[in-house]
Amino acid sequence: MPIKVRYFASLKESIGRSEDSLEFSGLATVGDVWSRANPDKALPDNILAAVNMDYVELNSSVKDGDEVAFFPPVTGG
Repeated sequence: MPIKVRYFASLKESIGRSEDSLEFSGLATVGDVWSRANPDKALPDNILAAVNMDYVELNSSVKDGDEVAFFPPVTGG
């Protein structure tokens, strides 16, 4: 199943790309998507994730055609 992965803000800069396209067979979670897309990088603390523009937990399921996005924690002042 194809999954589109997008990275935003400083996370995009640290990874060195803005998106990936992955193929999965069987069930996958948002955490699985990160591990497959970035096997040499640990998942940063306090990362935010979304599936199809809805914020989700890392153990949320993804399905065929989903878009998974990762964001660094948002700060402001």
